[in-house]
Amino acid sequence: MAQQHLDPTDPRSGHAGPAPTGDALAGYLRAQATEFLRALRLHRETGSGVNGSEGSAEAARALRRSARRISAGLHTFQSLLDPDWCEAMRPELAWVSGTLAMEHAYTARLERLLAALHRLSGSTALPGQTAGAVAAGRADSAAGGRAAAAAPVPQRAAARDAGLRNSPAAAPERGNLTVGAAKAGALLDRQLNLARTRAHSTALQALGSSRFHAVADKVAVLASEVPLTRAAGSTDLRPLAAAAQDRLADAVTALPLVTAGNPYNAAALVHGLSPDTVPHPQDAPWHQVRLLLRLHRYAREAVSGPKGNAVVDLRLLSAGRALNRHRDASEAAAAAAQAARTPRIAPATAYALGVLHADQRHEVEAARFTFQQCWQKETVSTS
Repeated sequence: MAQQHLDPTDPRSGHAGPAPTGDALAGYLRAQATEFLRALRLHRETGSGVNGSEGSAEAARALRRSARRISAGLHTFQSLLDPDWCEAMRPELAWVSGTLAMEHAYTARLERLLAALHRLSGSTALPGQTAGAVAAGRADSAAGGRAAAAAPVPQRAAARDAGLRNSPAAAPERGNLTVGAAKAGALLDRQLNLARTRAHSTALQALGSSRFHAVADKVAVLASEVPLTRAAGSTDLRPLAAAAQDRLADAVTALPLVTAGNPYNAAALVHGLSPDTVPHPQDAPWHQVRLLLRLHRYAREAVSGPKGNAVVDLRLLSAGRALNRHRDASEAAAAAAQAARTPRIAPATAYALGVLHADQRHEVEAARFTFQQCWQKETVSTS
């Protein structure tokens, strides 16, 4: 019979030493709250221009990391904490993390799609944009502008903003691409850069809002005082961490790992031509496993304590990276499909975006295969 591989940081390992209790959880949450406040101070010191400095971006990433860990601790060990406080705090931390993640997500998505366009076009580098690519971008921009002319005033304003961002001076370089690929790259650049700019503005507004200041105040209190229940001081954390591990194992069991164990089976392309614009129906269970894997990792951090945090399970990290690739490819495919629905684009542009969408769905399949390989390595035979 196969069982999950155990190590000193695993909640089921039963390693020698005193059982971690609510006091260990309090120390973990205080440490993460301190990291949150330190990152917030760094963000304020580095400032943020139109696109944000590198120091500001790193501070935002640190804010997201600590917010995720605090939220995960409140989720996994909620029975040891004040329930009303947890229920009020978790959605706010999720709001902070999600809002700060959007700008980076759009930037990474555009880079991924442009790199895929060059790979699919046989280009090995990203040299200067040709005049044809600029003209192609102008042609599709003009077509989109004509389609937007009949739209209501707010939509026309958004279209004008998109057109301003697509000026030849600001257009990034595309390389030696076919006309369809160049047009597709220009269209994706315009749409995703506009979305990234809006996400940046939204993040700046959020960080200056009274809602965020209320969250920061609560985190500052958490850094010195954790609202534990009376029984938390004598309660072992390991059963709660093991429950998080069980939820992950159950979710993985429900995945089609047998199918994912066969590379290039193209199951990720099912419903690829559906007119429905909602997220791909096959992806949701895999996204859920990604979240549960993160909760499992963070629960192990809380259980293992400050010394155990230095112990890294490479298998879990590899599985997590595969699921991150799965999410990135899934969202990139959705962005290509959305761009292909732009009114009045040229047939060559639509064709290039269709090829790009199929390529990213194959990347989804490859990520599932990689996760299946990583997960199988996490089990050992005991029979």
